[in-house]
Amino acid sequence: MTRTITPTRHPGSLRTLVLLFLAVIGVTLAGAAPASAHAALTGSDPAQGVVVKQAPSQVALTFSEKVAMNDDSLRVLDPRGKPVQTGKPANLSGTTYAVQLRKGLGKGTYTVTYQVVSADSHPVSGAYTFSIGAPSQTVVSGTGPVAGGGVVGALYAFGRYASYAGFLVLAGGAAFVLACWQRGAGVRPLQRLVVGGWLTLTAATLWLLLLRGSYTTSGKLADVFDLGLLGQVLQTKTGAALVSRLLLLAAAALFIAVLFGAYTKREEGDEKRDLTFGLAVGGVVVAAGLASSWAMAEHASVGLQPGIAMPVDVVHLLAVAAWLGGLIALLVALYRAPAETPVEAAAVRRFSRLAFGSVVALVATGTYQSWRQLGSWSAFTDTRYGQLLLVKIGLVAVMVGIASLSRRWTGRLADTAGVTAEDPAKERVTSGAAKQSNKGKTSGDPRRAAELARQRAAMDAARQKRLRDGDTNRFGLRRTVLAEAGVAVVLLAVTTWLTQTEPGRTELDAKAASSSSSASATAPSDGALTLDMPFDTGGSDGKGVVSIDLDPARVGGNEMHVYVQRPNGRAFDIPEVKVEFTLEAKKIGPLPVTPDHITTGHWSASGVQIPMAGDWKIAVTVRTSDIDQVTVSKNAQIG
Repeated sequence: MTRTITPTRHPGSLRTLVLLFLAVIGVTLAGAAPASAHAALTGSDPAQGVVVKQAPSQVALTFSEKVAMNDDSLRVLDPRGKPVQTGKPANLSGTTYAVQLRKGLGKGTYTVTYQVVSADSHPVSGAYTFSIGAPSQTVVSGTGPVAGGGVVGALYAFGRYASYAGFLVLAGGAAFVLACWQRGAGVRPLQRLVVGGWLTLTAATLWLLLLRGSYTTSGKLADVFDLGLLGQVLQTKTGAALVSRLLLLAAAALFIAVLFGAYTKREEGDEKRDLTFGLAVGGVVVAAGLASSWAMAEHASVGLQPGIAMPVDVVHLLAVAAWLGGLIALLVALYRAPAETPVEAAAVRRFSRLAFGSVVALVATGTYQSWRQLGSWSAFTDTRYGQLLLVKIGLVAVMVGIASLSRRWTGRLADTAGVTAEDPAKERVTSGAAKQSNKGKTSGDPRRAAELARQRAAMDAARQKRLRDGDTNRFGLRRTVLAEAGVAVVLLAVTTWLTQTEPGRTELDAKAASSSSSASATAPSDGALTLDMPFDTGGSDGKGVVSIDLDPARVGGNEMHVYVQRPNGRAFDIPEVKVEFTLEAKKIGPLPVTPDHITTGHWSASGVQIPMAGDWKIAVTVRTSDIDQVTVSKNAQIG
């Protein structure tokens, strides 16, 4: 006799899972502020914050990976906010891109803004400033355009989550039916589950395709249906991946039609075995193709060893689908399959073996992916990607622990006498006899019939509860599978978040580049030092900014330039400027320097002697009238 696991309705547990699912989506969207950039700005010329003596002919940016640009991706704005770039951005070499500048640019602070799309499909935006001659005030506000944020960014994140969920349910549910429980092909709840996965993935793919143009450019909802932007998206790698996914979903629809149509009508025998083999091969090909649509356009396609990383990513996604998607299918079968087609204990054992193999594949591929995206142990704790990866690893460990309990319940069911197939039949026979007995009593009394119907419903509910709770092993299996599925929903949310997070290697490279850029802004490669100090002498026209340039900022003789500007960036004609150097740690100074007046707002001194390396205090006294003056100071490392 075939031993089975009798399904029962448990709306409370399913409601709990649905609420958990919605809660996780809410948390995911709440944290889906602008998507983290996966290409980082690692260098610029001129560098961030630097003051150059002559106007550069171009501005060049270097990223951690290749990026896609359009005509407005790289802009340079003068202190009044007017563009000064000419022509289109060009790829100089590798990952360095540049835009030419107009000739004859005046002094002041210039703002560079960029908005590009990284090779792994994520938008990257930002801004920085440099100055020509001396810093000035600028009307440019903010940090440039924010790509991937706002309402469109949140909607795009939701689409990504839905696409992953749809793929897992589609591929995992079909794998569960073919590999573990072929009788499930005729079970309506399982059919609805797999078809629902297909519909979700199809709708999410179309959703992402429409949002893509606005997501990577303006971020406006009004641009979602802009056909011009859609045409541009179709010419990109991400657009090609989404279109190929739609084509593969058409093949998946044919697969589903055969699986839940012709396959269920075949009698056991050679013909059905051949059809099973054909469906298995076709299903693996279609599922691998769908997984490739992610691998070819996201993290795996760029960075280290893309030729190895993309196949590994496909295997990783297939293993996730077989485990998590199959788990959802098992949960539906346990709770929603009709009593006439109960889940066999052998099917649960087969899924247990499939899940074990999937976990082994996940560990192997996940270890490689972790090394590739992090590169060091410190990245686990020092980067956001590493921290999320630790959370994901912890959730996988929890799931494996719960899965081991499920395997234990399955083993106990395998050792139990096969009473489960008989009891439901006896209950149905008894229930049928009772119905026939009551039929004659109530044929002429509708009220009595309704009352007896309510009584029978209550008796059926009590009987189902007794059957569910009477077998400890069966009850334990359902509980552990439900818990495992709940953790799986959270795990999927964390995984989706990971795909939107800057890889650890890139984040560390960006931090190193930022530190290098900051250092170069204070002390460029030629050793020069630049300090900006706002001042206010308190008079009617006493506000401005004084800038000190010290070259080469070393022990010995140095050349010093002092620039004084009004708040609007124009040169400030003041009567006197004095400078003093003090090394307080060694009690040296103050060493006074009186620079020569060169032109309006410009003073200079040669042979400024710095006797010792250290943290020097540089004090500047600015006099704007006969009685209004002030002294401002900053510390800087010299030598």
